[in-house]
Amino acid sequence: MGDRWHIEVDRSVCIGSAQCVNQAPHAFHLDSARQSHPQDPDTDANEKVLEAAEGCPVEAIMISLVGSGEPVFPPEE
Repeated sequence: MGDRWHIEVDRSVCIGSAQCVNQAPHAFHLDSARQSHPQDPDTDANEKVLEAAEGCPVEAIMISLVGSGEPVFPPEE
C-alpha cells in the first residue's frame, strides 16, 4: 500500500494562478473567488500533485503524510 498525503492550500497566500489546476486537475479546483482547494484533502501519493505544489508561484500548497503529519512539501529545512 502506498503513502497517503494530506493536501492543504493556504488561501491567504493563494493568488489564483490556477497552475495547480492545470498541473493536477484531478486534485485541485478554484472556487468562485479564484482560490485553490484540494478536490480531496487526503489522497494517494501522486507525482502530479507534488509537481503542482512545487510549481505554485507563491508556495501556497503544503503536503504532509496522513497519520504522521511528516512534511512532504515543502521539505523541512
